[in-house]
Amino acid sequence: MTLGSSQAYGEASYWDIRYSQESGPFDWYQRYCSLAPLLNLYLPRGSRILVVGCGNSALGEGMVDDGYEDVVNIDISYVVIEAMRKKYCNRPQLKYIKMDVRDMSTFQTGSFDAVIDKGTLDSLLCGNNSQQDAAMMLEEVGRVLKEQGIYMLITYGAPASRLPLLRNSFMWKIELHVIDKAVSSGGSGQMKWELTDAVPLDEDGSSVEAVLGKNPEVHYIYVCTKDDSLTQHGDGAVVQQK
Repeated sequence: MTLGSSQAYGEASYWDIRYSQESGPFDWYQRYCSLAPLLNLYLPRGSRILVVGCGNSALGEGMVDDGYEDVVNIDISYVVIEAMRKKYCNRPQLKYIKMDVRDMSTFQTGSFDAVIDKGTLDSLLCGNNSQQDAAMMLEEVGRVLKEQGIYMLITYGAPASRLPLLRNSFMWKIELHVIDKAVSSGGSGQMKWELTDAVPLDEDGSSVEAVLGKNPEVHYIYVCTKDDSLTQHGDGAVVQQK
């Protein structure tokens, strides 16, 4: 695989080479300052938080600066984990562990209040064995979360592609938020939707297009709450057990 090939995104060797060549930091999609209002809405400061596929992002640093006290970061790349450990050796609130998100057996079941994913599922979906890898990852995410824990997925994937993946992996209560892509590059102007307001979301996601229009220039943020009281009907609808 060449360095520019997205098919290698699931391979540690690809990311080791890439991070050896990049000084960083680099944040996929959005920086912490853009996402902070939403994180603050859903994640109390005392939460134990797992950031998957952290890379050399400054997300964890931003969270700790904002008062979060227990942020565990994992990545498949030994190179970037070593670099981040050295960079934040004086920040005990930040922990960096080399780990594959598809196998997080080091963590006990129900270890975290929240999991934040900023581009990691997207990365796996670009690679070989994408559907299998995505299913493995989502199963592990659900396992390490506590009951009522939150999986926050920041992605370019619209509901038509992401909702089936999420609903087939675990019993989630899903709320959708969006943020304009222009925010990540410092752009200004009229926002399509207020970040902290959930977008109306029906079973197939068609309600989103009705609100935002076709192919909106936004990043989608799925806030998925683990709820074992939910069950799934044959038509895919998720309902509360009585």
